[in-house]
Amino acid sequence: MKKKHIDPLTRVREIVTSLPETSETISHGAPTFWARKRTFMMFADNHHGDGRVAVWCAASKDEQETLVSADPDFFFVPPYVGVGGWIGIRLDRDLDWGVIASLIAEGHRFILAKQGRRRSV
Repeated sequence: MKKKHIDPLTRVREIVTSLPETSETISHGAPTFWARKRTFMMFADNHHGDGRVAVWCAASKDEQETLVSADPDFFFVPPYVGVGGWIGIRLDRDLDWGVIASLIAEGHRFILAKQGRRRSV
């Protein structure tokens, strides 16, 4: 039986809407997702002709380095935000959507935790 194809952006939106305190806007021409008042993920469809359908998601520098070195077919350092530890996650390479959802949720938690630390200082 053939799997029903679901648009990657639709799947990403389904994952994000299951997380608390999220919203979506268009920023720099791309769907951008927020946790409270901070960006935690952006959808990139062939960004500047790179040929990728991906999300750029908040992560720690350690997590970025671990994922990119472990599996560069699925993970990459995205432009602009990569210097801050963000991870590029390819949505066009048959990576399990459970893994993708877990990494999106982790990026969401990472940004909320950063906001919490700032509030308590």
